[in-house]
Amino acid sequence: MMPETNLTAFDHASWSSQQIVDADASSVMHTYARQPLQIVRGVGMYVYDTQGKDYLDFTSGIAVCGLGHCHPALVEAVTDQVQTLWHMSNIYLTTPQANLAARLTEVSGFDRVFFCNSGAEANEAAIKLVRRYSKKKYGAQKGEILTFANCFHGRTIATVTATAQPKYQEGFGPLPGGFRYVEDFTIDAVLAALTAKTCAIMIEPIQGEGGVRPVPPDFLQALRAFCDAHHLLLIFDEVQTGVGRSGAWLAWQRIGVKPDVITMAKSLAGGLPIGAMMATEEVASAFTPGTHGSTFGGNPVAARAALAVLDTVMAPGFLEQVRRRGQQLYGLLCDLAMKYDVISDVRGMGLMWGLECKGIDAVSVMNACREHGLLVLTASGNTVRLLPPLIATSADIEKAVSLLDEAIKEVSA
Repeated sequence: MMPETNLTAFDHASWSSQQIVDADASSVMHTYARQPLQIVRGVGMYVYDTQGKDYLDFTSGIAVCGLGHCHPALVEAVTDQVQTLWHMSNIYLTTPQANLAARLTEVSGFDRVFFCNSGAEANEAAIKLVRRYSKKKYGAQKGEILTFANCFHGRTIATVTATAQPKYQEGFGPLPGGFRYVEDFTIDAVLAALTAKTCAIMIEPIQGEGGVRPVPPDFLQALRAFCDAHHLLLIFDEVQTGVGRSGAWLAWQRIGVKPDVITMAKSLAGGLPIGAMMATEEVASAFTPGTHGSTFGGNPVAARAALAVLDTVMAPGFLEQVRRRGQQLYGLLCDLAMKYDVISDVRGMGLMWGLECKGIDAVSVMNACREHGLLVLTASGNTVRLLPPLIATSADIEKAVSLLDEAIKEVSA
């Protein structure tokens, strides 16, 4: 028999805010630098704390809540699906997953999709696929993948090794082999890293965690030609830039350089866990039954949510509006850079922007923004990162920049 349990002790609905803080501090592994804020509700562009204070959310859960919080289309889709079918093994077909796969191939420009649960898993799948394909086509020696300084591809043991930043790798050795790092966005640097074992090159069109750094389009074009000339596969990690964040469904469609393999996750299901790795028919053929899999990947609830996101983002005029709001935000951030000499750079695309700071700490700016009712993030290189939901209005953009202005004035005083 199972031991009796005092269930009332776990009635979290009656816990005070301090009890929640204490439970988190005593029970959750210390992998996050928590901010002193407990969010209990979200609607549209805003979230609310235990005191009922509202915050304009320009983090989107780190680019996850692309349609904001509790979007009606998502609520309706998920509510219906959880009353119909939650989960089945991937050895069976489900309607939401099949529908999502068909729609994704249609809008993304690729032939096949593999579903998983996160960006790291999508990148792991891409790593496995390009290695298997290359070994079958060019020989067993082909397995190395080139990645770039300041990149971020995930926190699994393989993707953290692919991430060319020692701070993410420290203490986790021995790291697996098979990755080499390119120092900068030049073909000469790529050539310096290339070996006879190289099979693929993996790159983010915009480095998010690396400081919101767009890769120059002319370099991406040259990289595409380089891969073709050297029989290498090109992988775009669009975990953060995908699903409309760049102002197109995928950033490659706005830049005009198509890879062989692409990964996405984050806002694909608007807040529910899902990842996707897509490839051309030829490359995808390297995966056969039993070579890869995922227990929860593409489950019916996440797939229904993703379909609702896809239908909303691809509706006429939506992405055009994202591009307009992105240009508005860029212009206002440039005005701030003219106003404050503590801002050394403004960079990004669509609704993904970074303000690089000098002489002040980006974390201090983030904290001051929070006190003023605006949630922002930081990124590598002392950068304030802004990732508003794609539903942001002109008024939302103006309000956010006004609050950011107040925060910078306060920190730089």
